[in-house]
Amino acid sequence: MRKFDYSFLKKDIPGNIVGLTDIIADLKSKEEFRKLQYKDTFESLQKKAMIESVKGSNAIEGIVTTDSRIRDIVAGAAPITHDELEISGYKDALKLVHTEYSSLEIEEDTICMFHKMIEEHTSTSEAGIYKKNNNFIMEYNSDGTRRVRFKPVNAREMKAAMEQLMLAFYEARQDSEIAPLLLIPCFIVDFLCIHPFTDGNGRVSRLLTVLLLYSFGYDIVRYISFEGQVNKYKESYYAALEQSSVSWHEESNDYVPFIVNFLQILYRCFKDLDESFMEISLKKAKKSERVESILMSAIVPVSKQDIAEKVPDISIKTIEFVLGKMVKENKVTKIGSYKDARYMRKNDR
Repeated sequence: MRKFDYSFLKKDIPGNIVGLTDIIADLKSKEEFRKLQYKDTFESLQKKAMIESVKGSNAIEGIVTTDSRIRDIVAGAAPITHDELEISGYKDALKLVHTEYSSLEIEEDTICMFHKMIEEHTSTSEAGIYKKNNNFIMEYNSDGTRRVRFKPVNAREMKAAMEQLMLAFYEARQDSEIAPLLLIPCFIVDFLCIHPFTDGNGRVSRLLTVLLLYSFGYDIVRYISFEGQVNKYKESYYAALEQSSVSWHEESNDYVPFIVNFLQILYRCFKDLDESFMEISLKKAKKSERVESILMSAIVPVSKQDIAEKVPDISIKTIEFVLGKMVKENKVTKIGSYKDARYMRKNDR
């Protein structure tokens, strides 16, 4: 059985990874500042993220229902179909993470509890229990043939492997020289390579990721769906996971591809938070403020029609009034004339 040791994370880290972690740290600081000022906006984002997370994490595994049913289930409606039972189970587990993360430990009992919650209504005999038989992670080729993408740990060694993984994680967590944002993806790679359950490992890994981010102070997952981002870019996610799984049993695998993918997903979460925040804020702002905000945030000259497409509920007459006012106040420059005119904020001309 392979050994687990995360001390390599204290050594020289590639520059692209260091750069990404620095950017994410800066975005995290901005999020903290915004939360203090815009409580209502963050509450709106939280509701949306919960729905997208429940939908996204299950969709990755081919577990689906309609968007309206997802919203109903998240709101408390009883599941009807087999897929909805699994979706409801994930919803319950994710709600637990969001509400009780400060008291949930990263340990085997928590992992098995997550698995039981998502599987107990559909696979009662295996819910929350490590697999008893060996299995393979299969993949279907475009021509219909199969291939073994990865062979997990032998079922006889499952318990020992999970115990060693937990001990290695605890040791690394106590080491101030190991960056949490590097430790999380490495732990998830190892968990998925162990593959302790017959089914549901992917969903459990995403619940663990959310809990781990919470435990290290990254509550972005409350407001933007991490699972939704994984689902959106699942091809690159699984490609990175496969790359980082090569030679895993020989203890010579390269964690870097999955670390980079994890950081990119987290970065997209912060970027989406920024865009979602602006979208919600614009909806609450006065019409003139919304037009002005579009102009002041534009990085290229925009026309009246460009603005009208972004705010279809605002009349051209109102847009023209705001544009004229901003030109007079010397906030924007008018480029061209008549219907071909475009506008750009002064300091970016």
